[in-house]
Amino acid sequence: MKKNHDKEKKKLLDRIPHPLALLFFIVVAAAVLTYIIPSGSYERETIDGTTRTVPDSFQYIENNPVGIMDLFTAIPEGFREMADIVFITFAAAMMFGLLERTGMLENTVGTLVRKVGLKRRFLIVAIMTFVYGFFGMFVGLENNIALIPIAVLLSVSIGGDAVLGAGIGIGGVLVGFGLSPFNPYTLGVGHRIAEMPLYSGWFLRSILVVIVLSLLAYYNIRYFKKILQDQKHSLAYGIDTQDMKLSQPLESYRMRKKDIAMLLVVIAGFVVMLTGIFMNDWYINEVAAIFLMIGIACGIIAGMNANQIAEAFSKALEPSALAAILIGVAMATQVVMNQGNISDTIAHGLVSVMEGLPTTLAAVFMTISQSIINIFIPSGSGQALVTLPIMIPVGDMLDITRQTTILAFQIGDGITNIFSPTLGGLMAMLGLCKVPYGRWIRYIFPFVMMALVVSWIALVISHLIGWGGSI
Repeated sequence: MKKNHDKEKKKLLDRIPHPLALLFFIVVAAAVLTYIIPSGSYERETIDGTTRTVPDSFQYIENNPVGIMDLFTAIPEGFREMADIVFITFAAAMMFGLLERTGMLENTVGTLVRKVGLKRRFLIVAIMTFVYGFFGMFVGLENNIALIPIAVLLSVSIGGDAVLGAGIGIGGVLVGFGLSPFNPYTLGVGHRIAEMPLYSGWFLRSILVVIVLSLLAYYNIRYFKKILQDQKHSLAYGIDTQDMKLSQPLESYRMRKKDIAMLLVVIAGFVVMLTGIFMNDWYINEVAAIFLMIGIACGIIAGMNANQIAEAFSKALEPSALAAILIGVAMATQVVMNQGNISDTIAHGLVSVMEGLPTTLAAVFMTISQSIINIFIPSGSGQALVTLPIMIPVGDMLDITRQTTILAFQIGDGITNIFSPTLGGLMAMLGLCKVPYGRWIRYIFPFVMMALVVSWIALVISHLIGWGGSI
C-alpha cells in the first residue's frame, strides 16, 4: 500500500506542466481575463521623478482585449523588458561554469566539508540557510543568482539532494530579500510613497526575518533528516546531479595554490560588487559585469587560454538557456495585463473588498490581495507604485498605521515570491539548480503556509500596538 501511495503522489506531481508550458498557460489565462475583466485605469502623477498611482482616481475605460498576435508579441516584449535579468543569468552561469570546470568549486566545498566534518552537517545547513538569507537581505534577488548552484553542490556533498540545496539557497535568498528591513525595491519605494523615514521600523522587520529564516533552517534540516533515514522521502528522483557530486573521497580534498588565488578573486569581486551596490547605486548590469570579470580572471589564473575560457563559458550557457527563456515568458504576463488595462481594475476590486472588512482582518487581507497581485505584477517596485498609493489612504481611513500597511504589502509580495511562477528570478534559480517547478512547489509550499502564519501574527501585533503611529 505504501509503494502504491508513493506512486500516486509522484504521478500527481508529474502532472504539473513543464515550467515553460505552465508560464505560457498563465500568459494565455491573462489574455482571456482581458475579455472578462473590464478595463480600468487610475491616473498617474510624477513626484520627484517617480510615477505613481493617484488614489480615488479609478475609472473604467474602453475595453482593449488582447488578441492572438498581441499575445505572442508579448513574449518578445517580455524579453526586451527583462533583458538585464536574462543577461545576469547568463553571466552568473558562465562564472559558475568556469569555476566548476577548473575544479576550484569542488576543492573549496570538499575542503570546507572535510574541515567542518559530516557530523556537523545539520549545523552546515542551518548556517548556510542564514548566509543565503543575509545575501538576500543586503545584496538583492537577481544579484544572487550566481551563488545558488553552490548551495546544491554543498548539499549533495554532505549527503543531501538538489531540492535541499534549493531550499537552502533559493529559500534563504527569497526569504531574506522579501522580508528585508533594507529592501530598496519594495520597502524603500513604499517608505517614499508613504512619506516616512527610509527603512524606519527596521527593528521589528529584523525580528520577523530572523524568525522566518530560523523556521526555514528548521524546515530544511527536518527534510534532510528524512532523506538520510530513507531516500524514498527525497523529491530529487530523476534529477541528474552527477556533475555536482564530489569526485574524490572527502579526506583527500585540499586547496591548491591556484584554488586559493581564484577564491581570493571571487571574494574581492564580491567586495567590489557590494561596495558598488551600497555606495554607487550599482544594479544588475554592473553586477553582471563583475561576474564576467571574475570568470575571466579565474580562467587566466587556472592557466586557460582565450579559447578554453570561451569554451567553458559556452558549455555553461547550455543549462541556463531554459532559465533565460522562462524569465522572458514570465514577464509576458505583466505585458498582457498592461495591454488589456486590467491590472488597475484588479487592484481596485481587491481594495474595494478590503474597505468593508473589520480593521484587523483588513490588515491581513492586504497581504492576501498583494499576493494575488504579485502573480500578475511580479516586480516589487512596480507593485508598490501601483498599489501602495491606493492602500495607504485606505489604511489611514481604517486606522491602520502606514508602517503596518507597508509591512502587509511587504509580506504579501515577499512570501509569494517563494513560489510565484511569474517571478523570473525564481525560475532562473530553479533552472540552475535543475529542480523542476513541481518538485519545488511540493517541497516549499508547507513552509510558505507556516511563514504566512508567523508573518500574520507579526502583522496583527504591529496593528494592535499601533506600530509607527507616531512617525
